[in-house]
Amino acid sequence: MNPTILNDYVEYLSTIKGRSNGTITEYTYDISNFLKFITASKNSITVNAETLKEISILNFKTDELVHITLKDIHAYMTFLDRVAHNSTSTRARKIASIKSFFKYVVNIRKIMKINPAELLDTPAKSSRNPVYLTLDESIQLIQSVETTKNEIFRTRDRAILVLFLNCGLRLSELASINIDKIRANNTLQVVGKGDKERTIYLNEASMEAITDYLRIRPDVQNEPALFLSMRKSRLSTRAIQHRVEHYLKIAGFDTNIYSTHKLRHTAATLMFKYGEVDIRILQEILGHESVSTTQIYTHLDDEGLRSAVSKNPLNIKSSKKDS
Repeated sequence: MNPTILNDYVEYLSTIKGRSNGTITEYTYDISNFLKFITASKNSITVNAETLKEISILNFKTDELVHITLKDIHAYMTFLDRVAHNSTSTRARKIASIKSFFKYVVNIRKIMKINPAELLDTPAKSSRNPVYLTLDESIQLIQSVETTKNEIFRTRDRAILVLFLNCGLRLSELASINIDKIRANNTLQVVGKGDKERTIYLNEASMEAITDYLRIRPDVQNEPALFLSMRKSRLSTRAIQHRVEHYLKIAGFDTNIYSTHKLRHTAATLMFKYGEVDIRILQEILGHESVSTTQIYTHLDDEGLRSAVSKNPLNIKSSKKDS
């Protein structure tokens, strides 16, 4: 249960700002955890990533917000970094959520005069090359599904991995797939960022994986979802993350480094590297609004860099010999 101020903020995001359901869910989760941390701190309760979930904020009073300072927010950022071990991008998202919340509190609700998040800095993103699986590692990950004995779950999970690695789907897009959105022309309609529907083109491997799962998928009335849980309802994004993490561990990959989003990155990288895909086409496949976002997926590996240097027309050995 959330406090009144958070419920009011969520209503504002939905009705006034017109935010997508995915964005609202993320912001609600982020602000809820932030208020839990503030509550724990004010009551001198030491928490970690797990025990934070147990803190109740149902009785959090709106007037308590005026006592929150920039120092409190910095303490929460330190907690996310050193205790919860959140990535830079995750902390950046949570900062965006907190800034949005306090803008609402200060500018819309007029509860506070000073915005404690106004001077909050976003953590600098690493300039390292993005992480992805190689072709052989991707095959190894798909093969790890064979360790699952239950045929329905094994076939379902194989389809999930194949779609991630072949189509570059976002986690939310894969979870949103409905059976009636799979077309006879090997295309698929999914709900992307901002609740925008977009078309996914399915290759032979993807169609085969989906068809194999549909043959044994439980027939559940009034349940349009393609991927079903043990309870025969739509598989949640968190459940999908758990299944992917399970197979990543079996295949020997560090789940602190690899995730469902890294599978999307892998799909983009493999398409660009082996399919000679134009960056504009890749942008369309991934559903990016800006091509600048797509460019991070077109990094070259060491082999590509070495090959490019060796193809320089000036790469000519001197015929001159020492006298």
